[in-house]
Amino acid sequence: MLDKLNQLTESHGAMQRGHGLVSGVIALTLAILCFLGVLAFHFPEYLTTPQLRKSYNVDVLRILMYWSLVVSGGIALFNIAFGRMRWLSAAAFALIGLTLALGGHKVPVNDFPDNTPYIGLDWFILDLLGSTLIFVFIEKLFALRRDQPVFRPEWQTDFHHFIVNHMVVGFVLLATNLFVHKLFGWAAKDGIQAWVRDLPFIVAVLLIVLVADLVQYWTHRAYHEVPLLWRLHAVHHSAKHMDWLAGSRQHILEVIITRTMVLAPIFVLGFSKEVIDTYIVIVGFQAVFNHANVSVRLGPLRYVIVTPNFHHWHHSQDDEAIDKNYAAHYAFLDHLFGTAVQAERAWPKQYGVVGDYMPNGFWKQLLFPFTWKG
Repeated sequence: MLDKLNQLTESHGAMQRGHGLVSGVIALTLAILCFLGVLAFHFPEYLTTPQLRKSYNVDVLRILMYWSLVVSGGIALFNIAFGRMRWLSAAAFALIGLTLALGGHKVPVNDFPDNTPYIGLDWFILDLLGSTLIFVFIEKLFALRRDQPVFRPEWQTDFHHFIVNHMVVGFVLLATNLFVHKLFGWAAKDGIQAWVRDLPFIVAVLLIVLVADLVQYWTHRAYHEVPLLWRLHAVHHSAKHMDWLAGSRQHILEVIITRTMVLAPIFVLGFSKEVIDTYIVIVGFQAVFNHANVSVRLGPLRYVIVTPNFHHWHHSQDDEAIDKNYAAHYAFLDHLFGTAVQAERAWPKQYGVVGDYMPNGFWKQLLFPFTWKG
């Protein structure tokens, strides 16, 4: 069974229908999420994100886990009864049994300290489930490259980046927040912050996105123009297929540097929590959507805001796209600074770094900036 699971996770391409593979993967995925959920129930102080705990309704989570176990078990039982991918369904059953042995949806959640170091397992589960359901659906509905399967080549590498960059998000945010407060605390001025706090909500949101994108534009441009920084950023550009998962391919040091640079002016200007939360939703959506395999250009609006079409060009190997389209939110910044792609074709031909020198695999890419002799 383990050998077959390894072969499945190492494979890519379209999944054959009618043999129990698709339903088996769904059953196994639900079983994995339930197993991770029961671990979070047992160790909430270490595996859940403090900011999210306040929003949870534990009773609702228990119901979700219960029905996920039922659905996963039902699919697995059906496949086993009809001889469809029995080994895959057996793996799902094994995880369901382990989850139930650990208490399942009935695990009590008692009082616990709120200031312990943590890994955001809950954030990882919610983000993975939400991103998969939303963006795979969007990609199938508005596909740019319709022959590109969900499990395309190198999806495993990007998924490993997704796991690491989302599981350590708590540590990254804590570290960057402390660093920003220590380094830039002196720059915070009551007058400026009072003016920012008095802005209408919509104006404040537009302003925070502009401030963040101005910083991100020049930081992003530096990643391309400074050879030492390009070593980090080349990891992100090495993705040869664009989809909702490709945006997760980022070196962890780049994540930390970029977050610190963007958080600094946001902290100094004193934007409200509501405005910052809205910005986080916007940046989270655009970061995934603009890498997605979707045919979206938005007409004349593409000159104002960043669309998948705009960002796909940034990832292209085509000559006219090299070191262009740096903005993350407002496309007009690239037109203003003269770095917007000028091309007759609507979409680029191919993606990745010129020369295709990036090794495949999470650990190889993590070490790449320190071992590359190019």
